[in-house]
Amino acid sequence: MANKTLLIVAHAPSPNTQKLAQAAYDGANHPDIDITVVLKSPQDTQPEDVLTADALLLGTTENLSYMAGLTKDFFDRCYYPVLEEKQGMPFAVYIRAGHDGTGTKLAIRTITTGLRWSWVQEVLILQGDWQEGFAEQVEELAMTLAAGVEAGIY
Repeated sequence: MANKTLLIVAHAPSPNTQKLAQAAYDGANHPDIDITVVLKSPQDTQPEDVLTADALLLGTTENLSYMAGLTKDFFDRCYYPVLEEKQGMPFAVYIRAGHDGTGTKLAIRTITTGLRWSWVQEVLILQGDWQEGFAEQVEELAMTLAAGVEAGIY
């Protein structure tokens, strides 16, 4: 059993966002990387999942220039139960944005600043009409995060 865990919390309400969640999972599960990868939807993620993770990758859609309601619900339920124990946790995010993603990015940055999570990379904003390359970008993000966690860089 691998000794480190990457939790992927991915809001995936459409076939395209499901492709992104699967790309994140596949990237983090690269055969050369030895960590445990857990993929959950925001509504199925509990504080215990966050507490047992060594890093977290969040994927959300942009809804009305804000994160998805279920993503916000995840933060609402998990914020205080993990606040003290998970300070400094490595964290990355991708946003599937029909617009520019700035409102979503700001909201997530505000919440994770309060949690004192450690951003390992700038937010990946997948903006505008769907492009097949979005999945490759998410896969690379997840692979980079997973490799950094395994190597103890994050």
